[in-house]
Amino acid sequence: MGQQRRNKGRNINGIVVLDKAEGLTSNAALQQVKRLFEANKAGHTGSLDPLATGVLPLCLGEATKVSQFLLDSDKKYRARIRLGIRTDSGDCQGNVIERHEAVQVTRRTVERALKRFEGDITQVPPMYSALKVDGVPLYKMARRGETVEREPRQVTVYSIELTAFDERELEVEIACSKGTYIRTIADDLGQVLGCGAHIIALRRTQAGVFTETDCVTREALETEKEQTGLPGIDRHLIPMDEAIGDLPEVVLPNETASYVKNGQAVLVRHLPEEGLVRLYDEEQFIGIGCIDDDGKVAPRRLIVT
Repeated sequence: MGQQRRNKGRNINGIVVLDKAEGLTSNAALQQVKRLFEANKAGHTGSLDPLATGVLPLCLGEATKVSQFLLDSDKKYRARIRLGIRTDSGDCQGNVIERHEAVQVTRRTVERALKRFEGDITQVPPMYSALKVDGVPLYKMARRGETVEREPRQVTVYSIELTAFDERELEVEIACSKGTYIRTIADDLGQVLGCGAHIIALRRTQAGVFTETDCVTREALETEKEQTGLPGIDRHLIPMDEAIGDLPEVVLPNETASYVKNGQAVLVRHLPEEGLVRLYDEEQFIGIGCIDDDGKVAPRRLIVT
């Protein structure tokens, strides 16, 4: 019975780039989209805070096999930061732990301070995060009032730009590597400026190859489904190989592809020297391969169609 229930739903494969609404966990957003598409399998590509909105690629069916690559991809964010108040979570949903009534910073001071956050930086992940210690998410410990040691981690901020400023509020646009905590940047910036700071609005504008222009809201999907049924919303499914469009393409003849599908490495002309590749059986995407030590292409994650 359990097996039957698990297999309930449509076998559909593709990526939906959701414009996540504020106040929703990434998992709740995923479950809503999975239900809308009546998909039998779905996974997200790394959490967005409930406070955050914007680009959340969701993988349906076999597309879950490329979700790791989206998880590892670079991201872009737009953040509004309030000066003068520090919170325990680094955002407006936490408890206030410091107040500074007289905030005296200039645009120039902020721009100089932001320079410190460019390049390879070390961050201590916030207690209010989904990272797990001994299998327990940190945010659950934080809610119980507990604090534990967190290992600092290195991330890369490619650019951080001040796009708006007044005495108490500023807006920044950030391009960064995976695993960068924008709330930690805001909190650390407040410490550098000596007045405390926290995030009041956060929007992810890009995840890997996907941007805001690829996004669709849950409301738009619901309306479209009511009007045109499943075929209407299926038009929003992006082919899963687009998520890994930056990997080199290797097109295999039909017979060679059958060896790869059976788990064998094959020798093909014009292969890259190393790394991961997108594999095609003539025109059909069949998965991700890697170049092995003797120059052959071997299957890494194959798509079942």
